[in-house]
Amino acid sequence: MTNQDAFTDISRIPKVGRIVALDIGTRNVGVAVCDESRLVVKAVRTVKRTNWKTLLAETRNILTEFDAVALVLGLPLGFQGDETEMSADVRRLARNFALSVEIPVILQDERVSSIAARENLHERGHNLKEIFEKVDAEAAAIILADTLELIGRG
Repeated sequence: MTNQDAFTDISRIPKVGRIVALDIGTRNVGVAVCDESRLVVKAVRTVKRTNWKTLLAETRNILTEFDAVALVLGLPLGFQGDETEMSADVRRLARNFALSVEIPVILQDERVSSIAARENLHERGHNLKEIFEKVDAEAAAIILADTLELIGRG
């Protein structure tokens, strides 16, 4: 197994327990979590992305708050599945998290999560300001739901 494969191996995720997902952007990081039975996914909040040390501390606090058994990071690939500058950044963060937390770190393709998040929020009646404030956490929820779907198939 290559180092890159380790971040896509969902079999490393424990069978029960909460999972936290992050939608990592250049300025903001959306956070979502599922319940222990993995039936409900909830967009939790958005945190500002400043530097690695602060992001790690915030993420550790979130993982502890929800007693998470795995961390999923959205991997922003290009529309054709190609690597981008941002996907390289998220892969680097995945390696850093894997070295810094005691739970599995998984990458999940998130190509259309932000678009779907905006559409979901709009359909639920949120105005543009609310959509802007909630889109990152909603995208993290979509990333987590996609991961849970893969786990369910596996």
